[in-house]
Amino acid sequence: MRNIWTISKRELGAYFSSPVAYVFIVIFLLLAGFFTFMVGRFFDRGVADLLPFFLWHPWLYLFLVPAAGMRLWSEELRLGTMELLLTMPVTAWQAILGKFLASWIFLAIALFLTFPIVVTVGYLGHPDYGRIFCGYLGSLMMAGAFLSIALLTSSFTRNQVVSFILAVIVCLFLILCGWPPVTDAVSSWAPAWLVDGLASIGVMTHFDSLQRGVVDSRDLLFFASVIVFCLFANSVVLRAHRA
Repeated sequence: MRNIWTISKRELGAYFSSPVAYVFIVIFLLLAGFFTFMVGRFFDRGVADLLPFFLWHPWLYLFLVPAAGMRLWSEELRLGTMELLLTMPVTAWQAILGKFLASWIFLAIALFLTFPIVVTVGYLGHPDYGRIFCGYLGSLMMAGAFLSIALLTSSFTRNQVVSFILAVIVCLFLILCGWPPVTDAVSSWAPAWLVDGLASIGVMTHFDSLQRGVVDSRDLLFFASVIVFCLFANSVVLRAHRA
Protein backbone atom coordinates (compact mmCIF):
# COMPACT_ATOMS: atom_id res chain seq x y z
CA MET A 1 0.00 0.00 0.00
CA ARG A 2 2.89 2.36 0.63
CA ASN A 3 4.08 2.03 -2.97
CA ILE A 4 0.55 2.49 -4.29
CA TRP A 5 0.02 5.62 -2.20
CA THR A 6 3.43 7.01 -3.23
CA ILE A 7 2.56 6.65 -6.90
CA SER A 8 -0.90 8.11 -6.29
CA LYS A 9 0.56 11.19 -4.61
CA ARG A 10 2.99 11.58 -7.51
CA GLU A 11 0.19 11.44 -10.06
CA LEU A 12 -2.09 13.79 -8.09
CA GLY A 13 0.79 16.22 -7.81
CA ALA A 14 1.30 16.00 -11.58
CA TYR A 15 -2.36 16.93 -12.11
CA PHE A 16 -2.41 19.95 -9.84
CA SER A 17 1.10 21.19 -10.65
CA SER A 18 -0.17 22.37 -14.04
CA PRO A 19 -3.17 24.42 -15.12
CA VAL A 20 -4.66 21.36 -16.85
CA ALA A 21 -6.41 20.12 -13.69
CA TYR A 22 -8.01 23.47 -12.97
CA VAL A 23 -9.09 23.94 -16.58
CA PHE A 24 -10.60 20.44 -16.55
CA ILE A 25 -12.54 21.11 -13.34
CA VAL A 26 -13.81 24.48 -14.54
CA ILE A 27 -14.95 23.02 -17.88
CA PHE A 28 -16.67 20.11 -16.14
CA LEU A 29 -18.50 22.39 -13.71
CA LEU A 30 -19.56 24.83 -16.44
CA LEU A 31 -20.83 22.06 -18.70
CA ALA A 32 -22.61 20.29 -15.83
CA GLY A 33 -24.35 23.53 -14.90
CA PHE A 34 -25.21 24.36 -18.50
CA PHE A 35 -26.75 20.97 -19.24
CA THR A 36 -28.61 20.93 -15.92
CA PHE A 37 -30.11 24.41 -15.89
CA MET A 38 -30.26 25.36 -19.58
CA VAL A 39 -30.58 22.20 -21.65
CA GLY A 40 -32.33 20.20 -18.91
CA ARG A 41 -34.69 23.14 -18.19
CA PHE A 42 -34.25 22.61 -14.47
CA PHE A 43 -36.42 25.50 -13.30
CA ASP A 44 -39.16 24.88 -15.86
CA ARG A 45 -39.68 21.28 -14.70
CA GLY A 46 -40.88 22.31 -11.25
CA VAL A 47 -39.48 19.13 -9.70
CA ALA A 48 -36.85 19.11 -6.94
CA ASP A 49 -34.56 16.37 -8.23
CA LEU A 50 -31.27 16.04 -10.08
CA LEU A 51 -32.46 13.95 -13.01
CA PRO A 52 -31.38 16.64 -15.56
CA PHE A 53 -28.01 16.77 -13.82
CA PHE A 54 -27.21 13.05 -13.95
CA LEU A 55 -28.84 12.53 -17.35
CA TRP A 56 -25.91 14.16 -19.15
CA HIS A 57 -23.06 12.62 -17.18
CA PRO A 58 -22.36 9.75 -19.62
CA TRP A 59 -21.95 12.26 -22.45
CA LEU A 60 -19.78 14.58 -20.36
CA TYR A 61 -17.57 11.70 -19.29
CA LEU A 62 -17.32 10.46 -22.88
CA PHE A 63 -14.79 13.20 -23.64
CA LEU A 64 -13.64 14.55 -20.29
CA VAL A 65 -12.59 11.27 -18.65
CA PRO A 66 -10.46 10.08 -21.62
CA ALA A 67 -8.90 13.56 -21.64
CA ALA A 68 -8.01 13.16 -17.97
CA GLY A 69 -6.59 9.66 -18.43
CA MET A 70 -4.89 9.80 -21.82
CA ARG A 71 -1.54 10.92 -20.40
CA LEU A 72 -1.20 8.34 -17.63
CA TRP A 73 0.95 5.83 -19.54
CA SER A 74 1.42 7.68 -22.84
CA GLU A 75 3.48 10.34 -21.09
CA GLU A 76 5.64 7.66 -19.46
CA LEU A 77 6.20 6.04 -22.85
CA ARG A 78 6.99 9.33 -24.56
CA LEU A 79 9.50 10.42 -21.93
CA GLY A 80 11.01 6.95 -21.60
CA THR A 81 10.28 6.83 -17.86
CA MET A 82 8.10 3.73 -18.02
CA GLU A 83 11.15 1.47 -18.08
CA LEU A 84 12.57 3.37 -15.11
CA LEU A 85 9.31 3.05 -13.20
CA LEU A 86 9.02 -0.67 -13.89
CA THR A 87 12.62 -1.31 -12.78
CA MET A 88 11.96 0.30 -9.41
CA PRO A 89 10.89 -1.89 -6.44
CA VAL A 90 7.22 -1.69 -7.40
CA THR A 91 5.08 -4.27 -9.12
CA ALA A 92 3.08 -3.60 -12.25
CA TRP A 93 -0.14 -3.86 -10.24
CA GLN A 94 1.08 -1.29 -7.73
CA ALA A 95 1.89 1.14 -10.52
CA ILE A 96 -1.47 0.55 -12.21
CA LEU A 97 -3.48 0.92 -9.01
CA GLY A 98 -1.51 4.00 -7.99
CA LYS A 99 -2.21 5.76 -11.26
CA PHE A 100 -5.83 4.66 -11.36
CA LEU A 101 -6.61 5.71 -7.80
CA ALA A 102 -4.95 9.11 -8.26
CA SER A 103 -6.99 9.85 -11.37
CA TRP A 104 -10.19 8.49 -9.80
CA ILE A 105 -9.65 10.75 -6.77
CA PHE A 106 -9.15 13.67 -9.13
CA LEU A 107 -12.45 12.90 -10.88
CA ALA A 108 -14.14 12.48 -7.49
CA ILE A 109 -12.95 15.95 -6.50
CA ALA A 110 -14.40 17.41 -9.69
CA LEU A 111 -17.68 15.60 -9.05
CA PHE A 112 -17.78 16.73 -5.40
CA LEU A 113 -17.42 20.36 -6.46
CA THR A 114 -20.88 20.14 -8.04
CA PHE A 115 -22.36 20.27 -4.50
CA PRO A 116 -23.83 23.78 -5.10
CA ILE A 117 -26.35 22.11 -7.42
CA VAL A 118 -27.42 19.82 -4.56
CA VAL A 119 -27.67 22.84 -2.26
CA THR A 120 -29.82 24.61 -4.85
CA VAL A 121 -32.21 21.66 -5.10
CA GLY A 122 -32.43 21.42 -1.32
CA TYR A 123 -33.19 25.14 -1.05
CA LEU A 124 -35.92 25.04 -3.69
CA GLY A 125 -37.69 21.89 -2.52
CA HIS A 126 -37.50 18.66 -0.59
CA PRO A 127 -35.46 16.25 -2.71
CA ASP A 128 -34.85 12.58 -2.03
CA TYR A 129 -31.25 12.70 -0.80
CA GLY A 130 -30.99 8.93 -0.93
CA ARG A 131 -31.72 9.07 -4.64
CA ILE A 132 -29.17 11.86 -5.06
CA PHE A 133 -26.55 9.78 -3.24
CA CYS A 134 -27.25 6.83 -5.53
CA GLY A 135 -26.87 9.12 -8.54
CA TYR A 136 -23.49 10.32 -7.33
CA LEU A 137 -22.43 6.74 -6.59
CA GLY A 138 -23.41 5.65 -10.10
CA SER A 139 -21.68 8.66 -11.62
CA LEU A 140 -18.46 7.93 -9.72
CA MET A 141 -18.55 4.24 -10.71
CA MET A 142 -19.13 5.15 -14.36
CA ALA A 143 -16.25 7.63 -14.23
CA GLY A 144 -14.05 4.86 -12.82
CA ALA A 145 -15.07 2.49 -15.62
CA PHE A 146 -14.31 5.07 -18.31
CA LEU A 147 -11.04 5.94 -16.57
CA SER A 148 -9.91 2.31 -16.54
CA ILE A 149 -10.54 2.20 -20.30
CA ALA A 150 -8.50 5.39 -20.80
CA LEU A 151 -5.72 3.95 -18.63
CA LEU A 152 -5.65 0.82 -20.81
CA THR A 153 -5.61 2.68 -24.12
CA SER A 154 -2.87 5.02 -22.91
CA SER A 155 -0.60 2.00 -22.40
CA PHE A 156 -0.88 1.11 -26.10
CA THR A 157 0.78 4.20 -27.52
CA ARG A 158 2.98 7.14 -26.61
CA ASN A 159 0.71 9.45 -28.58
CA GLN A 160 -1.84 10.99 -26.23
CA VAL A 161 -4.19 11.95 -29.06
CA VAL A 162 -4.37 8.35 -30.28
CA SER A 163 -4.96 7.19 -26.70
CA PHE A 164 -7.77 9.74 -26.33
CA ILE A 165 -9.47 8.69 -29.58
CA LEU A 166 -9.30 4.99 -28.74
CA ALA A 167 -10.79 5.59 -25.29
CA VAL A 168 -13.59 7.74 -26.72
CA ILE A 169 -14.48 5.04 -29.27
CA VAL A 170 -14.69 2.31 -26.62
CA CYS A 171 -16.66 4.50 -24.20
CA LEU A 172 -19.02 5.59 -26.98
CA PHE A 173 -19.67 1.94 -27.84
CA LEU A 174 -20.57 1.19 -24.22
CA ILE A 175 -22.90 4.20 -24.11
CA LEU A 176 -24.68 3.38 -27.36
CA CYS A 177 -25.23 -0.26 -26.40
CA GLY A 178 -27.58 0.79 -23.65
CA TRP A 179 -28.97 4.00 -25.13
CA PRO A 180 -32.76 3.63 -25.68
CA PRO A 181 -32.81 5.06 -29.26
CA VAL A 182 -30.18 2.51 -30.29
CA THR A 183 -31.76 -0.45 -28.52
CA ASP A 184 -35.17 0.47 -29.96
CA ALA A 185 -33.71 0.61 -33.47
CA VAL A 186 -31.95 -2.73 -33.05
CA SER A 187 -35.05 -4.39 -31.61
CA SER A 188 -36.90 -3.71 -34.88
CA TRP A 189 -34.79 -6.30 -36.73
CA ALA A 190 -32.69 -8.21 -34.15
CA PRO A 191 -33.86 -11.05 -31.88
CA ALA A 192 -34.68 -10.22 -28.28
CA TRP A 193 -31.67 -12.06 -26.88
CA LEU A 194 -29.30 -9.90 -28.93
CA VAL A 195 -31.02 -6.69 -27.83
CA ASP A 196 -30.89 -7.78 -24.19
CA GLY A 197 -27.24 -8.74 -24.57
CA LEU A 198 -26.31 -5.34 -25.98
CA ALA A 199 -28.27 -3.54 -23.30
CA SER A 200 -26.57 -5.57 -20.57
CA ILE A 201 -23.12 -4.28 -21.58
CA GLY A 202 -24.28 -0.68 -21.97
CA VAL A 203 -23.44 1.81 -19.23
CA MET A 204 -26.73 3.66 -19.74
CA THR A 205 -28.71 0.61 -18.65
CA HIS A 206 -26.84 0.28 -15.37
CA PHE A 207 -26.41 3.99 -14.67
CA ASP A 208 -30.08 4.72 -15.26
CA SER A 209 -31.12 2.48 -12.38
CA LEU A 210 -28.66 4.10 -9.98
CA GLN A 211 -29.58 7.66 -10.90
CA ARG A 212 -33.22 6.81 -10.18
CA GLY A 213 -32.31 5.65 -6.68
CA VAL A 214 -32.35 1.89 -7.25
CA VAL A 215 -29.22 0.24 -5.89
CA ASP A 216 -28.86 -3.10 -7.65
CA SER A 217 -25.76 -5.16 -6.98
CA ARG A 218 -25.73 -6.17 -10.65
CA ASP A 219 -25.23 -2.55 -11.70
CA LEU A 220 -22.36 -2.03 -9.28
CA LEU A 221 -20.89 -5.39 -10.31
CA PHE A 222 -20.99 -4.34 -13.96
CA PHE A 223 -18.93 -1.19 -13.36
CA ALA A 224 -16.57 -3.05 -11.05
CA SER A 225 -16.11 -5.77 -13.69
CA VAL A 226 -15.21 -3.21 -16.36
CA ILE A 227 -12.66 -1.66 -14.01
CA VAL A 228 -11.09 -4.98 -13.01
CA PHE A 229 -10.98 -6.28 -16.58
CA CYS A 230 -9.32 -3.13 -17.95
CA LEU A 231 -6.80 -2.99 -15.11
CA PHE A 232 -5.97 -6.66 -15.68
CA ALA A 233 -5.54 -6.04 -19.43
CA ASN A 234 -3.34 -3.08 -18.50
CA SER A 235 -1.09 -5.36 -16.48
CA VAL A 236 -0.76 -7.68 -19.49
CA VAL A 237 0.30 -4.76 -21.70
CA LEU A 238 2.83 -3.60 -19.09
CA ARG A 239 4.36 -7.08 -18.94
CA ALA A 240 4.74 -6.95 -22.71
CA HIS A 241 6.52 -3.58 -22.43
CA ARG A 242 8.76 -4.95 -19.69
CA ALA A 243 9.63 -7.97 -21.85
